[in-house]
Amino acid sequence: MNDSRLTEFLSFNRMIAPVLIQVVYWIATAAVAIGGLVMLVTGEGGGRLGGLALFILGPIAVRLYAEIFIVVFRINETLSDIRDQTSRD
Repeated sequence: MNDSRLTEFLSFNRMIAPVLIQVVYWIATAAVAIGGLVMLVTGEGGGRLGGLALFILGPIAVRLYAEIFIVVFRINETLSDIRDQTSRD
């Protein structure tokens, strides 16, 4: 990292949450898929139909939640860019 990026990071101008959200997304997607497969094979915890539903719909739900959180941070970045542009003018 160069000095300006380090300064942005330490002053909370640069967010690390979007990166963490992506990591959590992949972990949650894997967990939901594995859970769905386990339910599908064993028939426990809601039966085979529940396992199939979890395997198919689970990753979609995880993706939607991740996108909602990412949108919040993108809005923040956009508003920061607008603020910086208007303060220069």
